[in-house]
Amino acid sequence: KIQQNLFISAGAFVQWAGVTALSSCGQCMRQMRNTYDERRLYLLDRLRRMGVGVRVEPTGAFYILGNMKAFNPDSYRLAFDILDKVGVAVTPGIDFGSNAEGYIRFSYANSLENIEEGMNRLEGYLNDLASR
Repeated sequence: KIQQNLFISAGAFVQWAGVTALSSCGQCMRQMRNTYDERRLYLLDRLRRMGVGVRVEPTGAFYILGNMKAFNPDSYRLAFDILDKVGVAVTPGIDFGSNAEGYIRFSYANSLENIEEGMNRLEGYLNDLASR
């Protein structure tokens, strides 16, 4: 009960920081939004070229949910195999409920260089998987 009441909302100092950010940091926020959009567009393009289905393009988060059923319908096993074989961390769709099984969540909350490296590794993994 104590935890629920302590963490139910952001503390006052965090709320004041948010007000300051929204009222004083317009240029920084626009720059970061543009950076995230560049990463989002890059990741969408790479995933689609690899044959990963993306039904809904994100507009308010830094995650993409990709349909990986053609590669492996078991998102949990697939996510851990990708991590084990090529060192790319992704989140299995099953973590978000049974309707997301067969999907993998990709994050673009990283540098474009790291995202590119991750996509290169993932592409190699998927190509290797397809050649079996």
